[in-house]
Amino acid sequence: MNAPIKEPTFRESVDLMFNRAVALMDLPPGLEEKIRVCNATYTVRFGVRLRGQIHTFTGYRSVHSEHMEPVKGGIRYSMAVNQDEVEALAALMTYKCALVEAPFGGSKGGLCLDPLEWDEHELELITRRFAYELAKRDLIHPAQNVPAPDMGTGEREMAWIADQYRRMNTTDINARACVTGKPVHAGGIQGRTEATGRGVQYALQEFFRHPEDIKAAGLSGTLDGKRVIVQGLGNVGYHAAKFLSEEDGCKVIAVIERDGGLFDENGLDVEDLRNWIAKHGGVDGYPSGNYIKDGAKYLEEECDILIPAAMEGVINLGNADRIKAPLIIEAANGPVTAGADEILRNKGTVIIPDMYANAGGVTVSYFEWVKNLSHIRFGRMGRRQEEARHELIVKELSRLDDHLEGAWSMTPDFKQKYLRGAGELELVRSGLDDTMRAAYQAMRETWHDRGDVTDLRTAAYLVSIGKVATSYRAAGL
Repeated sequence: MNAPIKEPTFRESVDLMFNRAVALMDLPPGLEEKIRVCNATYTVRFGVRLRGQIHTFTGYRSVHSEHMEPVKGGIRYSMAVNQDEVEALAALMTYKCALVEAPFGGSKGGLCLDPLEWDEHELELITRRFAYELAKRDLIHPAQNVPAPDMGTGEREMAWIADQYRRMNTTDINARACVTGKPVHAGGIQGRTEATGRGVQYALQEFFRHPEDIKAAGLSGTLDGKRVIVQGLGNVGYHAAKFLSEEDGCKVIAVIERDGGLFDENGLDVEDLRNWIAKHGGVDGYPSGNYIKDGAKYLEEECDILIPAAMEGVINLGNADRIKAPLIIEAANGPVTAGADEILRNKGTVIIPDMYANAGGVTVSYFEWVKNLSHIRFGRMGRRQEEARHELIVKELSRLDDHLEGAWSMTPDFKQKYLRGAGELELVRSGLDDTMRAAYQAMRETWHDRGDVTDLRTAAYLVSIGKVATSYRAAGL
């Protein structure tokens, strides 16, 4: 009897995909190893007095590459957090930042706890102590290590971390830049909360601009009417599903959550379902769609686009051969294992890889960091001047309209739309869209122009590793 095939761990999957890419590159062995290895991982254990006793928590902060500084990467709260996972995520951050040309090295952090087990005040005490432990080791610092939200954390936790750092560094004028993903009123930037989901939308829009790529996935036409399945309706999955359904005409036919899955061939109301989950804690009992407790079964339903947007490893050797989606976009980190990736590639599935697909978060985090360092809101200096210039054109058009006496006229809402100058949100979205387009162009050029590259993931690794190698060479390595 044959022994069962061992599923690679998340870290092993990242290493396998790295190896597949560097085998196609001409890197000196020493430089290849320098890019591969994690520079340092710090484990901190600290106690917090809660509920009448001391509770000890274990946290990690891993720095994969300092080819550029500061290093960047989220902090997640989960009972599944461990050193291997954090180091694999830090490596992905290195490659992701390089791919989208954000000037950061890769880092990642995690705290082993279930945020649902603690109330808000308790979480604040835990978060502030974790931030203290990291900051005193310069593992939170505007010029060295800049965290962001990840699974289990959000604006609230980032605001606590930023405030804790400021209390410890009262004379640091750039203290707010020590972390990104903060609330707008606390130094954040408009569009950051939606950024990763918005980036998924922009990635798909760019994919569908190229007939050759659409054909490679066995699809046709535009995003309009495409059937979408979303696994995980958290921040990323919700925003991706919302924008694709409301703005691009996609139909979200299934949503998979921790307590089960919903399916409706006619399409689910994403906004209404999100509100239901917020109120009831899951999809069970939702009045529309077909509910099953084993929601993962809906990963195997027929659809046009599959969006895994929660945990790593949900598409693996156990279910890869039953996945019917011709196009998968990895909104989560590592949702497809290395073994499953090979099975899917062999049957022609196109995968838009995580290091590109979910890079919207770090891209807008970069914008927030720049905003904090410049100490001025984007658009503040130029918006009204832009509107004044547009006003000159509109006045000339109005004069022409009067002169022609009705033979020609402006579209009714043209004046209002054209006169509006770009504010922070518009500039953030413009910058994110441009970043996602440019990164995709770099990937697809490698994908189509090199005969030894048959998939977008390998192309993404080749582009990003090449950029990291160039940075190290420039530093004299």
